[in-house]
Amino acid sequence: MEPADTICAPATAAGVGAVALVRLSGPSAVNVLERLAGGARAWPDRRAMRVVLTDGDGVVDDALATVFRAPASYTGEDVVELGLHGSPYIVQRVLEAAVAAGARLARPGEFTLRAYLNRKLDLSQAEAVADLIASRGAAAHRLAMQQLRGGYGRRIEELRQRLIDFSALIELELDFSEEDVEFARRPALLALLDEVLRTTTHLIESFRYGNAMRMGVPVAIVGAPNSGKSTLLNALLQEDRAIVSDIPGTTRDTVEETITLDGIQFRFIDTAGLRETGDTIEQLGIARSYRKAAAADIVVLLGDALSMDEEALLAEADRLAVRIGNGPAIIPVLNKADLTPRKPSHMLTISAKHNEGLGPLKDRFLAHVKDLNTTAGDIVVTNARHVEALTHAREALIAAKSGLEQGLGGELVASDLRRAQQQLGEITGRITPDDLLGSIFGRFCIGK
Repeated sequence: MEPADTICAPATAAGVGAVALVRLSGPSAVNVLERLAGGARAWPDRRAMRVVLTDGDGVVDDALATVFRAPASYTGEDVVELGLHGSPYIVQRVLEAAVAAGARLARPGEFTLRAYLNRKLDLSQAEAVADLIASRGAAAHRLAMQQLRGGYGRRIEELRQRLIDFSALIELELDFSEEDVEFARRPALLALLDEVLRTTTHLIESFRYGNAMRMGVPVAIVGAPNSGKSTLLNALLQEDRAIVSDIPGTTRDTVEETITLDGIQFRFIDTAGLRETGDTIEQLGIARSYRKAAAADIVVLLGDALSMDEEALLAEADRLAVRIGNGPAIIPVLNKADLTPRKPSHMLTISAKHNEGLGPLKDRFLAHVKDLNTTAGDIVVTNARHVEALTHAREALIAAKSGLEQGLGGELVASDLRRAQQQLGEITGRITPDDLLGSIFGRFCIGK
């Protein structure tokens, strides 16, 4: 029995009073189980069996063992799952006993890597496993589950296969170049390129929504000093997270915290007050405020209702849009409405200090996400690596289409199509360098 054949790792965190799970995978997984359980027996498939696990020092635990035989398992290999009493001491002794019986400790992500190598998952599904584990809200969980089911990967592979079919016909023409034959009909290929271009463009555009759901929607709170930014952050969080002071310029760096609204995570960023100042440290904070605002999906521009009216705040919003660009959605909000009788007719007014008017503001956050979701469609890209590959594929497709329209030779068109195929193949793992696999699976936790 080769020690490297079978791996073991805790699949769930142990805790006193809880149930822990240790998983083994590999051709010798059942043999390792039998050494721990004191001998061979008939192990029914997919049915928990009570076992007494021992090591050289005696009984370790009264446990449950479930065998999943290849290929009907997570990794596609023989898998054994040991349900233990949730003691870290027990887990550690079982792991040490499994290693002594011929297994070795799994590397980060190795179980899912084996599932990918054994074609139980494509690469996009494997990455969805990590997203599922990291999901912190219902929306992120839903997107990870959708990708894990494989619809996204199948769509990418379908497009890739159609490009392969046309590439084969074009390259076949090159073998008969002297006979002036045309196997690949150019109008049909142009129509296909248009279709694939529309799909790749749509997927690239969906990343804004997908990334927001995966990482949380970034919301920057900006405004002049003492407009109530830190008070608003504390009110949204319902805790005293940011320092509140009447002294201008108290916040000199960004403060970030998250909340979940309707299953969607929002990352709120309290920034340094925007003003002209000679203080070098405060200037650095203000410059960072503008950068954070430019990178956010939503910017809450907070105005002090005691010192400015609706028109002044709208003018400030226009200047901010020029400074940070038109990417983020800017929401002007007048704070300290409880201190002034003036009631603007078309603008959100709040009293962050007294938690008044926060409901409509939260509704605006959710409405913004709903608008993003409307444009995203059924298949949503959540992975920056996929966006990069799709972008390169789109560039190659544009080049191929341009070559066809200009009447360039089949060799050049076929080369562009091959580039597009390779980029699409890297999304699902059909074409994947080993160093990329190491980078992807190295970010997984132990036991997955």
